[in-house]
Amino acid sequence: MWGYNHFTGGKTYVYSQQDSGKVPANYAKFFEGKEGRAANGPADFSDAASAAIPATVHIKTKTVRTVSNNLPKHNPFSDLFGIDPDDFFGGGGNGMRSMPEMASGSGVIISNDGYIVTNNHVVDGADEVTVTLSNRKSFKAKVIGADPSSDLAVIKVDATNLPFLLYGNSDDVKIGQWVLAVGYPLTLETTVTAGIVSAKGRTLDINRRQSQTPIESFIQTDAAVNPGNSGGPLINTDGQLVGINSAIASPTGSYAGYSFTIPVNIVKKVVNDIMKFGTPQRAFLGISYPRDDMSDDQKKEAGIRDGEGVYVMDATPDGAAAHAGIKKGDIITKLNGVSVVTGAEMVGQIATYSPGDKITVTYKREGKETTVPLVLRNNSGTTAVVKSSSLDKLGAKLETLSKKEATSLDVKGGVAVRDVTENGLMDKSRVQEGFIILKANGQEVHNVEEFQKVLEKATGTVKLEGVFPGYEGVYTYPLRLTNGN
Repeated sequence: MWGYNHFTGGKTYVYSQQDSGKVPANYAKFFEGKEGRAANGPADFSDAASAAIPATVHIKTKTVRTVSNNLPKHNPFSDLFGIDPDDFFGGGGNGMRSMPEMASGSGVIISNDGYIVTNNHVVDGADEVTVTLSNRKSFKAKVIGADPSSDLAVIKVDATNLPFLLYGNSDDVKIGQWVLAVGYPLTLETTVTAGIVSAKGRTLDINRRQSQTPIESFIQTDAAVNPGNSGGPLINTDGQLVGINSAIASPTGSYAGYSFTIPVNIVKKVVNDIMKFGTPQRAFLGISYPRDDMSDDQKKEAGIRDGEGVYVMDATPDGAAAHAGIKKGDIITKLNGVSVVTGAEMVGQIATYSPGDKITVTYKREGKETTVPLVLRNNSGTTAVVKSSSLDKLGAKLETLSKKEATSLDVKGGVAVRDVTENGLMDKSRVQEGFIILKANGQEVHNVEEFQKVLEKATGTVKLEGVFPGYEGVYTYPLRLTNGN
């Protein structure tokens, strides 16, 4: 059975790669004259590889998981053996133990002053991030921002005059064209593989592990990638970046024929948002549509026919589509004149726009095609800029303790952890759903706002103290905020 796997082994303006007015030195071979270029032949990838290798980096991460032995879970083995097995691994009771985890991936330098793009899953939750260039020079890196929805992250090293890759245009990528994947797979040094684009607009539903609103419109290729290639570049034969490698389809976890890449047009949008606003500005049409893997019987029951466009199953009343007159039963065929047949293609196009952008949408209703203008909105139904919050990266739903709950616990207030996202910072600190935060770094917190203020002032690790309703005693968790800083 095949599985889809990720493979992991401040500026305040929108960055433009042309700001410097200079072409990176790693592209020199592309400007040595037509005779030299022609002599290489159409299937010679040496110039493209020469441009990409110096701008592709090896990313190594270290994550220290601190495990508390005072979890409010009863260990069933203690009844069998008369002792808590946790005591064999670094002390019982209130003891703590650290478990370092190492991982690696790849990244792409996108500016000469050290900005690098990679996958979110490469650096997510890391305490230390180290970047090594192709010339073996190493730097500590800082995570600037990340977007779990698209599985992208921006990191920064303190260096200048670095080689970097030039952006291409993923809308121009054609099925059947040659592409190269570059990275550091299987602990090897820089590795270049070639293949062709075998499909576009693929969705795997893999980013749903990290986000409830995943962005997936992958370029599919048969260029060989393996664990460690995550975050590395996919380039065209002109050496331009056309995507960031993200996942493989494999029955074993290693390469078996297909790899999937985030289109560079989505990458550019997410990177610019992170660098300007600190967080992506995601636009929405405000519709629900069929999943691409819906069965034929389900489509038939809903009256959906393949190949026509994207069927509108519902339109949110305060969404952009509804305000433009689009309703349930309509079939969206074009966005700004670009044809869309699947939901993934539509998501890929919308992901390159921001709330407030004006676009045209073409749709069919009862056989008649209509084109209307609309203004895209954010998930809240407005065009306001969404600011990054210190709470966003915790990976948990937090709520101010209700008066009733506070009274029952005999406390003045607190912050309730209602939900914990897998692999988020809360989860990695072993904080569980139901925990009531009463103190952060020794300071009482009576609501979410007070807790946020403590986090905004904190660096490194925040000590959380609180209770679990129904359990005696105060529980303590070290919440690590470093994330590679």
